Amino acid sequence: MSKYDLATVQSVHHWTDTLFSFTCSRAPGLRFNNGEFTMVGLDVEGKPLTRAYSIVSPNYEEHLEFFSIKVQDGPLTSRLQHLKVGDTILIGRKPTGTLVTDNLLPGKTLWLLSTGTGLAPFMSIIRDPDIYERFERVILTHTCRHKGELAYMAYIRHDLPGHEYLGEVIREKLVYYPTLTREEFENEGRITDLIASGKLFDDLGQTPFSPEADRVMLCGSTAMLRDTTELLKQAGLVEGRNSSPGHYVIERAFVD
Repeated sequence: MSKYDLATVQSVHHWTDTLFSFTCSRAPGLRFNNGEFTMVGLDVEGKPLTRAYSIVSPNYEEHLEFFSIKVQDGPLTSRLQHLKVGDTILIGRKPTGTLVTDNLLPGKTLWLLSTGTGLAPFMSIIRDPDIYERFERVILTHTCRHKGELAYMAYIRHDLPGHEYLGEVIREKLVYYPTLTREEFENEGRITDLIASGKLFDDLGQTPFSPEADRVMLCGSTAMLRDTTELLKQAGLVEGRNSSPGHYVIERAFVD
């Protein structure tokens, strides 16, 4: 267990029958960049059972927060979804990941494109003061099937603009664009279709992706990553990695 810290669950919130989030204590020595993930799990019969989870909470918070699906027969999530306040969980001591700004070249607009629980790393990024120093506009898209799955929507729309320290810059620079695929809503359709048709850019008053101005972070389903990557490549954008910054980055840790 030396790879893990023991943490105490502080709160649990069930968004839907298939989605939940939880917070836990944070070891004083744990350091991470906003956008990174770490291993989270349980001690099962004396052995760690873990999987990678993006960290929802920004790196200056004293607690950690995670956002998860519920898989009834999943080895870990079938257990994790039953967490209660006071339970003990395992937290990996070495967060990592590609969704960090150091992997992107300088640009004007930062696009954070997510589906489902792929929203998680972007919740820490949109609360990072440095992001608003580096970009003129930050656009967060979140695509789900049903409205109930748009976790954190009320927080993003109503709480964040009133944030004690970041509220003013968030009101000025952050744009939130939620969209649904199986229910009537203010924005409808897969994010890839909205990009390909140009509707996304028309709705937001933006020009289509360009290597000169736009930087993109992607986190979501395998199909979304595949299709969006193709669109970005067609626009002339080049993928960035830990060794060479580029125009867009993908979190591959959660792709099957």
